[in-house]
Amino acid sequence: MSDYIVRATAANAQIRAFAITSRELVERARSIHDLSPVITAGLGRLLTAGAMMGSMLKGEKDVLTLQIRSDGPVRGMTVTADAKANVKGVALEPQVMLPPNAIGKLDVGGAVGNGILSVIKDMGLKEPYVGQTQLQTGEIAEDLTYYFATSEQVPSAVGLGVLMEKDNTVKQAGGFIIQLMPFADDETISALEEKLKSMDSVTKILDDGNTPEQLLELLLGDLGLEINGTIPAQYLCDCSRERVEKAMISIGKKDIQEMIDDGKQIEVRCQFCDKIYNFEIDDLKKMLRQSSN
Repeated sequence: MSDYIVRATAANAQIRAFAITSRELVERARSIHDLSPVITAGLGRLLTAGAMMGSMLKGEKDVLTLQIRSDGPVRGMTVTADAKANVKGVALEPQVMLPPNAIGKLDVGGAVGNGILSVIKDMGLKEPYVGQTQLQTGEIAEDLTYYFATSEQVPSAVGLGVLMEKDNTVKQAGGFIIQLMPFADDETISALEEKLKSMDSVTKILDDGNTPEQLLELLLGDLGLEINGTIPAQYLCDCSRERVEKAMISIGKKDIQEMIDDGKQIEVRCQFCDKIYNFEIDDLKKMLRQSSN
């Protein structure tokens, strides 16, 4: 089954909800970047959240970036997503190995450590929207729950999970984001809190054969769940030779001239998909002519 996101409401639109199965896109990231299991889990959670948050964007050309900078061994992770739930990501240190945490799970919090979560929304305005919060646990879901509450003032519950096979490929991945609208009443809030307390992990629910629709049914079925639609999600890098050229032109005449003086072909590797672009001396001379600084 391909990855997809379900959008829904409940309790007469007092709640809006998103759920996703993301195994294929997380496995794609693991394969491209040769990620260790704990970094697969960490970047996989961030990719899963990024796809759902991207699907919340209003404009077709809007872009969301989730960025973590931290003092743990991974040092940082970046994910970008668009309104069509196309998502890509990278970890600064892809091969971190750590023992399991106290409850025998992959120690994502230990890999991430302390730091800052930035949420950047480029909506075609002069300046992008930037929200920043301190990481609370480094486990990603709790950090995003805190971000929504403090930066966007939207009480939310975020659940994210990645389950690995014994051969270190991805067995299951998925998540949910549930948000309370400003007019949600106390009864609805209490009922939702009780459901969240008694719920199994996302990966257990998916590994038991449940779909994202059924995951939301387990959480919100008693609150009048209404499925509003689905959207496919995928790991997709939109890099191109033209984009790489533009980025290289922007570094300035001095640096381009130095590359030309070296007399060697330049190889540029995309950090998100590992695709390689080669530029000959003649290409660099053309860029030099186009550079304005």
